[in-house]
Amino acid sequence: MLSGFIPDELGKLQNLEFLSIYINNISGEVPHSLYNLSALSTMELSNNHLDGTLPFDMCNALPNLKYLLLSQNQLQGQIPPSISNCSALIDVELDNNYFSGVIPFGFGALQNLQRVLFRSNQLEAKRPRDWSFMDGLTNCTMLESLDLGENQLQGEFPSSITNLSISLLELYLDNNPISGSIPAELGKLNNLNTLSLSGMFLSGSIPVEIGNLFKLGMLYLDGNMISGQIPATLANLTQMTQLYLENNALEGSIPPELSSMKLLETLNVSNNKLVGEIPKEIMGLPSLSISLDLSHNYLTGILSPEIGNLKNLQSIYLSNNELSGEIPGTIGECQVLQSLYLDSNLLRGTIPSSLSKLTGLQILDVSNNSFSGRVPEFLATMNLQYLNISFNNFEGELPKEGIFKNASGLDVRGNPKLCGGVRQMHLSHCISQPSTHRNHFRRNMVLIPSVVGSFICITTIICLVVIYYTRKNPRNKPQSDKGLKYGLEPISYNNLLRATENFSPNNLIGKGSFGEVYKAVMSFENVTTVAVKVLNLEKHNASRSFFSECEALKNVRHRNLIKVLSLCSSIDHQGNDFKALVFEFMPNGSLATWLHPNACTDRPFRSLSFIQRLNIAFDVATALDYLHYHLPAPIVHCDLKPSNVLLDDGMTAHVSDFGLARFLVQPDTMPSQSMSSTGRIKGSIGYIPPGIYKKAYYLRKYGMGSQPSVEGDVYSYGVLLLEIFTGVSPTDERIIDGLSLQKQVEMAFPDQVMDIVDPKLFSETDGEHNLYAPENVYSCLVSVIQCGLLCSKESPKERISIKDVTKELNSARTKVLRP
Repeated sequence: MLSGFIPDELGKLQNLEFLSIYINNISGEVPHSLYNLSALSTMELSNNHLDGTLPFDMCNALPNLKYLLLSQNQLQGQIPPSISNCSALIDVELDNNYFSGVIPFGFGALQNLQRVLFRSNQLEAKRPRDWSFMDGLTNCTMLESLDLGENQLQGEFPSSITNLSISLLELYLDNNPISGSIPAELGKLNNLNTLSLSGMFLSGSIPVEIGNLFKLGMLYLDGNMISGQIPATLANLTQMTQLYLENNALEGSIPPELSSMKLLETLNVSNNKLVGEIPKEIMGLPSLSISLDLSHNYLTGILSPEIGNLKNLQSIYLSNNELSGEIPGTIGECQVLQSLYLDSNLLRGTIPSSLSKLTGLQILDVSNNSFSGRVPEFLATMNLQYLNISFNNFEGELPKEGIFKNASGLDVRGNPKLCGGVRQMHLSHCISQPSTHRNHFRRNMVLIPSVVGSFICITTIICLVVIYYTRKNPRNKPQSDKGLKYGLEPISYNNLLRATENFSPNNLIGKGSFGEVYKAVMSFENVTTVAVKVLNLEKHNASRSFFSECEALKNVRHRNLIKVLSLCSSIDHQGNDFKALVFEFMPNGSLATWLHPNACTDRPFRSLSFIQRLNIAFDVATALDYLHYHLPAPIVHCDLKPSNVLLDDGMTAHVSDFGLARFLVQPDTMPSQSMSSTGRIKGSIGYIPPGIYKKAYYLRKYGMGSQPSVEGDVYSYGVLLLEIFTGVSPTDERIIDGLSLQKQVEMAFPDQVMDIVDPKLFSETDGEHNLYAPENVYSCLVSVIQCGLLCSKESPKERISIKDVTKELNSARTKVLRP
């Protein structure tokens, strides 16, 4: 827990050989005096908060340095070319910093070099000559580990990589915009145990020569544009434990030969174009213990009984295929299974009783199939945290215990013959059938007076006619009780129609991803003007957005969150489904219209003052803090951006649009597929964390990614905070090609911070520039911009919490307002 700076006096210890201060809270620059310790063999300063640059001549006086370990800091600038003067260097680790520019050529002089870790920096290679450092590394015959992942290296896959030392054990180039095909010559690096080429722009096919890497234990080719078939030669990789080929364009069938990978723990070939049956050999591979993901392909056939051999497997993903038949009873032999996804297939039959043996099963998704029969009672006795049986043909009474009394973890929609269950499921009441004895009695009744029979017949016909016309006329249809479910008084379609003047274009105040927003005159509580959000149900996931927003907002109460007043779930006058939400009206519109002139359409553009921006930033941070830490189950917004921050008449900010919001009930309780199976990106370009958009700076191709998290919201908030004070959106054309808003700000921080803030920040019209002491304003801006940069770090682990942000902003605001 050491903090402060590294004392310059350490440089006086001329006999010092070993210096290790890693994993502390040390900040500031590395003292220049340390670079004169000629006896020093190890400098281990990783996992601190060191900043500044490395001196150009840092290695001129360090002839004995073997280990230069500076990972996980905030160092920037170029890697000094003088590093080649550290002739004894064995291990250089500069990963997770902010180093930029090209990688120096001189590594070829380091004959003892074994490890080069430069991951997660801003190193670049824009021209072929920028890759010349690779030619130098080919001279390092003892090189074992090379990690250049998550940088800005681009262009064609450099052929010189195939000339690296055959001693190489690990090669990471992932998440760089490198294009071209995988060179067959990689098969010469026959000592590799890890090859990571994921998240790039690679095309072509997987070369059969990869099968020559007999020692390969982990292969990551996911997130590219690789096509062709999975080569059967991969079966030669008998040491393989992790194989990731997902999110490509692979075709053909899954080679059964892959079953020769007797150590394989994870196999992921999801989101490809694979066809044919799932090989029995794969389904019966007993080494699979972490995950088998074959989802989002075109696989056909039945589920093989061999699935019972997967006794040690934790997760099975077979969603979105064309599998048919029944679930084999052998599924009960998968003793440690925790997650089973069979949704969106052609499966039928009943849920087998053997499933009750899976005592550790937490997630079961069989939605969008043709399962039938009663919902098994044994599901109520299991430890399920999430159960989705929606859109099947289940019938009868729904159990009421276990998972069936957890409405947030249960989905039974699309089963019209289901009844009963807990009240929160809002199913119809079950009608009990007459007993056998009573049926026998009735069958043996001797006489029923004909007059009574005729009367009953006529009455029945009249009732049926009345019911028919009542149901046919939507104006007579009872109002949905969905409002009551969410603790709101529902409102009728006709009332909304009148209040918006037949949804007149004159009352249209905004459009969103899933619908339109109208201004309406209605009386709710203490307000007379409201905003009505009408869902366009023809858009994919619009209904899901409606339910997500209702679920998220029904129990939240905070001054900086938009307040939902009522809802309507009915049908319109044409008999179409109709859904709308009624919110409090925000007379000053969205934050976007105050930041960007082109977004302001309903009034003359007027810029926000410095203190207004500071207050809005604090309001939004406070709202996120409430959502993340002050509710029974944290809520993640998932789409924080200026257009979703609304301003009331006092310019107080209110976070709105919870259509993509997610509850974090427990880790791993909600299905991972639910976030990606829709094929729609959860969030908005520029504000999405790198875990979901790994290539947000270059992409014209976007990939799916990780689960929603509070860290993801913090990232979006960081981008928003920078946008508030720079006036530049993350997708603005003014951003230099190849950079992000964060990195462009970072380049000017902190010395040129006044050069990057919005020129309208201290406009002459508001006179604020005369109200506050300049030194206080500058100090405040530095604190705010630093918060934005720390929130929008690429690695979630490096981002500060929203709690710390609120404290820092409050402190900065107090400082600037101080007389």
